[in-house]
Amino acid sequence: MTHPCEQSPSKATPLIQMRQIVKTFRTPAGDFTALKGIDANFYQGEFVSVVGKSGSGKSTLVNMITGIDRPTSGEVKISDTLVHHLDESDMARWRGRNLGIVFQFYQLLPMLSLLENVCLPMDFCDMYAPGERVSRAMELLDLVGLAGSAHKMPHGVSGGQQQSAAIARAMANDPPIIIADEPTGNLDSRAADTVFEIFEDLARRGKTILMVTHDDSLARRAGRTLLLADGEVINETVANALPMLNHRQMLKATKNLQPRCFAPGEPIIRQGEYNEHLYMIARGEVQVTLERESGWEETIAHMGPGQFFGEVSLLNPGRSIASVKAALHAPVEVLALGRSVFRELMDEAHALREAISQVVRERLTENASRGGPARKLSSTLYA
Repeated sequence: MTHPCEQSPSKATPLIQMRQIVKTFRTPAGDFTALKGIDANFYQGEFVSVVGKSGSGKSTLVNMITGIDRPTSGEVKISDTLVHHLDESDMARWRGRNLGIVFQFYQLLPMLSLLENVCLPMDFCDMYAPGERVSRAMELLDLVGLAGSAHKMPHGVSGGQQQSAAIARAMANDPPIIIADEPTGNLDSRAADTVFEIFEDLARRGKTILMVTHDDSLARRAGRTLLLADGEVINETVANALPMLNHRQMLKATKNLQPRCFAPGEPIIRQGEYNEHLYMIARGEVQVTLERESGWEETIAHMGPGQFFGEVSLLNPGRSIASVKAALHAPVEVLALGRSVFRELMDEAHALREAISQVVRERLTENASRGGPARKLSSTLYA
């Protein structure tokens, strides 16, 4: 029988697939594993920010995609190509035609004009007819707002303009994928914003953008965020639902999740029954209902991706004060976190205790105002 969540619409085949990627470096101090079994997909037209603390594995991850480095084990597949199986010469040709790479320090050749820098990848990969290359380079410089500076040397323009020229160069061979490693790290906020807007425009044009960044404000503007901690991927739903946790705590939650799918209208929590999980919504929608003594069921709330439920009965032991079920129009995918791990995180994270405490108070008050089961918040849980 088909699983309910498999019946819902899904994205196309990933453009980039990373499967169980492990990367171990040998150092004088011993082996260091930078990536620990990474699974990740990236799709055409996505703009994904790759974030995490220093040493979390961000640059190592994108180096697996660009072929600058190779995995110790695992598989990197881009379209139909197993990138890590290419030899160095094939890798260089493949990279030149399929990837545009933007570095933090621009890497423009100082003795060439901006126009000549943009022409260079076309010359190297023999892309486009020689007579078309200059006009294409000019089109790309115009795209990033530099048509009027095409004949200037890199030292004659600002850092933001150099980075914009580097993006134009990355687009020279019309690659489907742009990899940018800290592209705004050397720029002021205005220049960084301009560069980011260029990436947004390229994503709208169907390019897949992966941007490593330490700038949280820019990361949040991307279409999706891949968050790394200690060489592992933090579940995106956990990061959205519980942003008050630090990365180590988010990773702990990620490792203890139980994915569950419910068909349209299927109950998840029943009013009056015991509940053992915090549920975070990954996809779809749920409705929260109160059952009246007359048997009438009142819908009091709808919740969607990034929201959570089940915390009232976890923190205030007893029976659930409301029912939660999948919305009637589509399946819902949730991630369940068991009581014991949830309580461990509550003990570790003061910010989580405060945030959950506030949510519980609000939901108990709302429930009581609607004539539902009343309950006081246990003072032993929030000293």
